[in-house]
Amino acid sequence: MTVAGAIIDLDGTVYHGDTLLPGAASAVDTFRQHGLGICFFSNNPIHDGSEYVERLQGLGVDAREGEACSSGVVTREYLNGSHAGDDVFVIGSEPLHSMVTETEARLAEDPAETDVLLASWTDSFHYRDMVDALRAVDDDTVFLGTDPDRTFPGEDGDPVPGSGAIINAVAGVIERDPDRILGKPSEIAVQAALERLDCAPADCLVVGDRLETDIAMGERNEMTTVLVRTGVSNDRSLERSAVTPDYVIDSLADIEGVLASLDV
Repeated sequence: MTVAGAIIDLDGTVYHGDTLLPGAASAVDTFRQHGLGICFFSNNPIHDGSEYVERLQGLGVDAREGEACSSGVVTREYLNGSHAGDDVFVIGSEPLHSMVTETEARLAEDPAETDVLLASWTDSFHYRDMVDALRAVDDDTVFLGTDPDRTFPGEDGDPVPGSGAIINAVAGVIERDPDRILGKPSEIAVQAALERLDCAPADCLVVGDRLETDIAMGERNEMTTVLVRTGVSNDRSLERSAVTPDYVIDSLADIEGVLASLDV
């Protein structure tokens, strides 16, 4: 089987918070030794690719310029391509606000004067944010979410609420589903990753800890999928899921066995 590139999730796969998972750095070296291109891809919306490369390097991982992407980066690129000149009201973190200011869209201060409502993770989510959402949305307003992750692993590995929890709260109060959610497993995210890898979906490996994003993205696009047990998904969620990974391993440290079975 031909495998030319690997999309590697970060939180729960390579690290937990600021702690590198055992064997993760060596696993990245293994991908390189087999000649695979690498795209590190996080659904965390508050950092861009260069920040992730710097963070990985600080943890001792061989990450290189241009190899990382995030739902924040995908959101920024999508706003540039589809909403240049539009006013965007953000319910999200200050870093996401800053990313929007870097686009051709305009960051809106008044929710009543906006073309796009963008919802995402913030640890300061408040009742007033739901009031702002009600003021922002009318029949012509586009409703976007950065990523669907309802939880993500905290410093100790236990789950904490993520963007999906906030997006769902906003959707509930405005009685409307998002028009698009931009992170994994969306087609927009797939395209962003494949452009960085310069390979076809069938030649791509996806490694991650989350069935409904990492593994679902790979399954929908005929990629080879590898679930690691170091993050959100466990054997119980695997039994209940309609998404089935091609491989299940205890951690990224075990990736050599997968590559050997694929004859890479």
